Amino acid sequence: MGVIARLGIGALAAALSSAAWADDAPICPDRPSKGTGTCTVPAGHWQVETGVGDWTHDRADGATSDFTMIGATLLKYGVSDRADVELGIVPYQWLRAGDDRASGFGDMLVRSKLRLTREDAPVQIAIDPFVKLPTANHSLGNGKVEAGITAPVAAPLGGPLSIAFAPEVDWRADGDGHGRHAAMVQLIDLGIAASERLSLTGELWGQWDWDPAGTGKQVSADGAVAYLAGQNLQLDAGANFGLNRQTPDVELYAGVSTRF
Repeated sequence: MGVIARLGIGALAAALSSAAWADDAPICPDRPSKGTGTCTVPAGHWQVETGVGDWTHDRADGATSDFTMIGATLLKYGVSDRADVELGIVPYQWLRAGDDRASGFGDMLVRSKLRLTREDAPVQIAIDPFVKLPTANHSLGNGKVEAGITAPVAAPLGGPLSIAFAPEVDWRADGDGHGRHAAMVQLIDLGIAASERLSLTGELWGQWDWDPAGTGKQVSADGAVAYLAGQNLQLDAGANFGLNRQTPDVELYAGVSTRF
């Protein structure tokens, strides 16, 4: 249920020792937010966070496009009580843009998250550097290695409410394929623990891409729900809505996360 739900539901962590906390705390995936949380997988455990389906639709200047991902998965392994390593894959994605069609395997992400604060700290901070490997075909990807780093921050607001930020700086390939440029992502999440198992998240997300050919800016308003079906199992669903012409109109998704 992500860091938002963990802060709202998991207040008991402050009363437990570090070892007990790692064993007893509920699963804390990055899903369903667009960003990454401060949680890491407990040492020696595996965690699988999978988007069962993800559909994005856009209509701009009379052209319609649809982009679908099936089974997009983040596989994590806890290497210590504060660090994990992660591999992101997209087994199948499909793009329709006007009369054009493309499908196949997506790009891969290699990540490593390090939590900088104690598990019972009132404000949680982590860093999450990553590298994108160009494993998608040229109809679905740009064929370039890219990298970035995210620094998620999260804190309770009192009662069932919590807040999280996830500033990110990227080093991306230019659109013409001949250089690199900076990009930035920022989001703010407001979460509420509706019950011991159910959490709701509202999010504002923005992305700025300073390609030499022209600056791109995307902004969206997002909402998500996560349900803790078991100590090691979470179900989620959400919807994202574009707020400017450069942002896709709507994205709908659902997923599942499990830890073992």
